[in-house]
Amino acid sequence: MQQAPIKELVAFEDFAKLDIRVGTITAVSEVEKSNKLMKLTVDFGDHVRSILAGIRQERENPKEIEGRQALFVVNLPERKMAGELSQGMLFDIGYEDKLTPCLAMPESPMPNGARAG
Repeated sequence: MQQAPIKELVAFEDFAKLDIRVGTITAVSEVEKSNKLMKLTVDFGDHVRSILAGIRQERENPKEIEGRQALFVVNLPERKMAGELSQGMLFDIGYEDKLTPCLAMPESPMPNGARAG
């Protein structure tokens, strides 16, 4: 892998604005109008969200992540994609470096909604 240069420095206060939380992926379903997106139903403990992720072509079986915990950015504005509403972003590893992405996930079970940082 070719190492990417480190991005421009950001103030800690800017980084602290991101709300990254653990959620359990309870369901994975296809988005009809997209050949890239899958709809993840994610339990954050006190609420459930729909989060769209471009994992359809990255995994042989995208449903294999059902039941797993992962990290999600939850304070992004809602965004409509392919006719569906996304209420956050899956925080995964590898895509930007053209590697087969994997979930960023806790090493042991954590309560849904636990914050990263």
